[in-house]
Amino acid sequence: MRRRASVPGRVNIIGEHTDYAGGCSLAFASQHRLILDVDFNQSEYVGDETVLALWREAGGPPAHLKVDSTIPIGKGMASSAALCLAVVLCAHGPDMDKQAACLEAQRLEHVVLGTPCGLLDQMAMMYSTTQHCTLIDFSTMETVAMVLPDSWKFKLIDSGIHRTLRTHNYQQTTTEQIKQTHVTEENSRVHDAVNAIPEVLGRLLNTTHDSLRSIGVSTPEMDAQVEALQRLDGVHGARMMGGGFGGMILVLVEREDILPEQSILIASAAGFVEEFL
Repeated sequence: MRRRASVPGRVNIIGEHTDYAGGCSLAFASQHRLILDVDFNQSEYVGDETVLALWREAGGPPAHLKVDSTIPIGKGMASSAALCLAVVLCAHGPDMDKQAACLEAQRLEHVVLGTPCGLLDQMAMMYSTTQHCTLIDFSTMETVAMVLPDSWKFKLIDSGIHRTLRTHNYQQTTTEQIKQTHVTEENSRVHDAVNAIPEVLGRLLNTTHDSLRSIGVSTPEMDAQVEALQRLDGVHGARMMGGGFGGMILVLVEREDILPEQSILIASAAGFVEEFL
């Protein structure tokens, strides 16, 4: 028997560092995908060391595991969450409940990879729908699919700053009051973003970046790049995306020919697994 999991990258429009605080986020699955092929017809474990560690932790039997991915690594697009989800889906099969898969993938990321993540990445990947974004309420774990407006044109700019969340923990760099203020105000921005016109959404993205800077997850180099993008004609707004300390910058542009070397992001389908006998 063989199984093949396909899991998308994650683009978080707004709602950063809110998932583990019972907040909310608005995100979608990108066109980037990670593919994990698993051949169970083996007598030993064959594959990358990290992948095998995740596989064993998930309870997978001897198998040959092969990963192919277009999700940038260490760039704030949740490549590690995609890998953990793919492992879980292949280990447990197509009948696994979506939320159970999210929780098990989160556990693997905590235990094996040492990343203290919430559930934003996993839920955005598993509850996504083509041409839609997903509003996630982490206080209830409820999701609502929303059509991604044609006027919301997003691009990603690689800051060139590599990020490793295992060596950065924003919760040790700022006070509880500042963190709580960020969560409260960020939740309001998420709700304000729903169905907002691009000009309003752009201002919300800019404010989110300022808030992320206040809780200590940005860097001076990242701030300089974000501010330069925010000043460009045809850019409605820009912000650092992901856990922080580098990675991708999310940019909301007026037209597709703004930042022409970058492609418009496309909202894709949720993660899934296929089984072949």
